Amino acid sequence: MKNIRIVLPIIALLFLGLMISCEKEAVTPDASQEVSNFKLTPTGAVNLLSAANFAILSKSGITDVPRSAITGHIGTSPITGAALLVNCAEVTGAIFTVDGAGPLPCRIVNPSFLTTSVLNMEAAYDNAAGRTNPNYVNLGAGNIGGLTLRPGLYKWTTGLNIPTNVTLSGGSRDVWIFQIAGTLTVASAVNVILSGGAQAKNIFWQVAGAATLGTTSHFEGNILGKTGINMQTGASINGRLLAQTAVTLQMNTVVKPQ
Repeated sequence: MKNIRIVLPIIALLFLGLMISCEKEAVTPDASQEVSNFKLTPTGAVNLLSAANFAILSKSGITDVPRSAITGHIGTSPITGAALLVNCAEVTGAIFTVDGAGPLPCRIVNPSFLTTSVLNMEAAYDNAAGRTNPNYVNLGAGNIGGLTLRPGLYKWTTGLNIPTNVTLSGGSRDVWIFQIAGTLTVASAVNVILSGGAQAKNIFWQVAGAATLGTTSHFEGNILGKTGINMQTGASINGRLLAQTAVTLQMNTVVKPQ
């Protein structure tokens, strides 16, 4: 009996130590995952302000090889509405111009709204370009074909090529910001794919050079272009084309994300 009295407290202490150890092991993975997710999340989405109203906004014109299908408002400023070469039947939304030129009968002349929206578009570009402490720099040496990208801030000091499908995987509130110092080129028939609830409205491609979406490719997110945005024949985008020069369309589908 004496030996049993000595052994029982020892067993109890060993069992208590084992329980504490197991509890620590159960907590640690969740805590480290939270830290990892926090590090991969930038400070927040880029605020487009009134530029968010547009599926396409351009400073120097929108050309089109019909027939394209655009869901959302489009507009040009400061260039005249004569540089907006999209007909009314192609747009589910309003067509804004700075003057009486442009497609009839659907055009809406509102220069002050366009001026403010263009300023907001430029501010959004600067905001995206000015984000610091990127999670990845020059990932894939400028080639991200075949990759699955988690939320975060990505930076390339050169151009970015997407020659094969790329997937953006994350939740509905996660944000992706891509800073591209050169051009953005998406190859023909290549898709940007969203998974895990990721939303196009939370994806921002800040492009200093021209952005080109290849024939029948599909793209996701908001393109903030310092120069031209070119959609080749049959390409589609769930997102916005916000260009500080021109936008060219060739039988494309453009849908502004909700």
